[in-house]
Amino acid sequence: MEVRSSDDVVRVRQQVRARALEVGLSLVDQTKIVTAASELARNMLDYGGGGVATIEVVSDGIRRGLRLVFDDQGPGIADIQLALKDGFTSGGGLGLGLGGAKRLCNEFSIDSKPGEGTRVTCARWK
Repeated sequence: MEVRSSDDVVRVRQQVRARALEVGLSLVDQTKIVTAASELARNMLDYGGGGVATIEVVSDGIRRGLRLVFDDQGPGIADIQLALKDGFTSGGGLGLGLGGAKRLCNEFSIDSKPGEGTRVTCARWK
């Protein structure tokens, strides 16, 4: 899904919720993955200039879940560890976004290079 506006962030949330229901995630787990998706899509829009969100229903043979990928071609993140610390912000927010999103997911990774963009991948398992 293309993310170029606030309306697109809402659509990402709606699609993640629909897929979470499809997978059978509990209400708590649905809320966690939707909240993480909302934060990551908003970050991609605000700091990366927009990008593409991918939502996948995944299975490892025993369990099912959702994998979300957020790709942008923005300025990248120079210090990922610093960006994950609560209270760090490069904008006007509270600095809870990336670290908070990480805590809401069972799996979380960031691949970013200054000047080349950022890819955030996260998953929530049933």
